[in-house]
Amino acid sequence: MANIAVQRIKREFKEVLKSEETSKNQIKVDLVDENFTELKGEIAGPPDTPYEGGRYQLEIKIPETYPFNPPKVRFITKIWHPNISSVTGAICLDILKDQWAAAMTLRTVLLSLQALLAAAEPDDPQDAVVANQYKQNPEMFKQTARLWSHVYAGAPSSSPEYTRKIDKLCAMGFDKNAVIVALSSKSWDVATATELLLSN
Repeated sequence: MANIAVQRIKREFKEVLKSEETSKNQIKVDLVDENFTELKGEIAGPPDTPYEGGRYQLEIKIPETYPFNPPKVRFITKIWHPNISSVTGAICLDILKDQWAAAMTLRTVLLSLQALLAAAEPDDPQDAVVANQYKQNPEMFKQTARLWSHVYAGAPSSSPEYTRKIDKLCAMGFDKNAVIVALSSKSWDVATATELLLSN
């Protein structure tokens, strides 16, 4: 990795560790390898959102051309959000693409991702199914996002009705993750979710 990128990432890594803002917002970063090309981030779900109480793991890959090109970031923790793929964890955020500037840092990226959880952009979605639910049925979106936060990110428990539907399909022998995805994408309708599970 280019020397400039290593020096820069070392400095930014320390900045995140020492930052009062990052400790207050419960943002963390750890090294995955000693040469600073891969990091593991963690952000806490923001208050007053369906993600509150959850902890979200991020994979952060630093390109050779850093800081002139953005880091490649994706969610490792599954999340139900219009701008994050519910399948791959890929993120649709302008600063990770064409709006990146060399003056931005790891801290900026982590805080921007946390802000994205609090303010989705459904008209520029990464996950069309989630964005559609967000726009058509905001209450169902909140309940679904809260359930995903509970199951995958350790947030406090959510809708007992949704949990019953998951248990019902799991009792039929389906994989829990597949059941959650099917019910979430089929508006929590057990019949159409079952059809989807049987067709796969």
